[in-house]
Amino acid sequence: MLDEEYITNRIKELCDKRQMSMYALSKKTGISQSSLSNLMKRGSTPTFYTLDKICDGLGITLSQFFSKDIGKLELSAEQRKVLETWETLTDKEKEAVEIYVRGMKLK
Repeated sequence: MLDEEYITNRIKELCDKRQMSMYALSKKTGISQSSLSNLMKRGSTPTFYTLDKICDGLGITLSQFFSKDIGKLELSAEQRKVLETWETLTDKEKEAVEIYVRGMKLK
């Protein structure tokens, strides 16, 4: 169960991990620095929209934000690009890609 300070603690943890200041997060999200500061000081729960913007600024999804094992969920820009392409493929194309990749692994 999440306590009232979970979200603010998680934001701080993720910023620390990325060596990102609240100022930098403010610039990436478009959320004013004073609004972020107030959120962090009060330990209040942000709106869904605000939290989504914060996640975008941190380069993660909402599900990654709430995941305990974020290390496995973080994707490089290269990995995101591959997944974005993957999502546009038909089932038959995905099957062909899987076969191809498995074949490459065997070499």
